[in-house]
Amino acid sequence: MKSVLKICNMITMKDVNNVRKAISSNEGVVACEINRDKGEVNVVYDTYFLTEDNIIESLEKLGYTVI
Repeated sequence: MKSVLKICNMITMKDVNNVRKAISSNEGVVACEINRDKGEVNVVYDTYFLTEDNIIESLEKLGYTVI
């Protein structure tokens, strides 16, 4: 499954690294591409292990706002 998430408060490279760590720490993530300028994250994941809600929850725990 592929999802595109909009993160409105991802500004610095530190934010990008934090988002990458939060997403990749979930079991079932296959790939993650982050576009800081657009505030978008493309995530490819296995739905057997993970749902989009799980990914959003892991980002919101770090204080990021996903729309």
